Amino acid sequence: MNLLFKTLGYLFTLLFTTGAILQYNDPDTLVWVIIYAIAALVSLGFALNKIRFVIPLVIGLLAFAGFLYQYPSDFQGFDLNDGDITTVELGREAFGLLIISIVMLVFSFRIKRKL
Repeated sequence: MNLLFKTLGYLFTLLFTTGAILQYNDPDTLVWVIIYAIAALVSLGFALNKIRFVIPLVIGLLAFAGFLYQYPSDFQGFDLNDGDITTVELGREAFGLLIISIVMLVFSFRIKRKL
């Protein structure tokens, strides 16, 4: 595997693990810890070249569906001063899922391309 992609795998393992840890103060902590932990494990599997392309593909598609579901109809930004706290929280969660989706789909297509 190309050093760039291996590095990206380890980088996103670290970032998603950090994201899971930072969910301790979220109202629905367990759900988001699990989501970010799964993304971290898949990223690690990608970095170690131990994962088949279908796993990040399915997770990427599920995360994108979650983004579409979670995205608030009246998105007001990410800062609490931007608007209603509920809308801001939904926006943050939606874009977290979008990041997971993009990363997983890139990993999946990279694995598929190698085959």
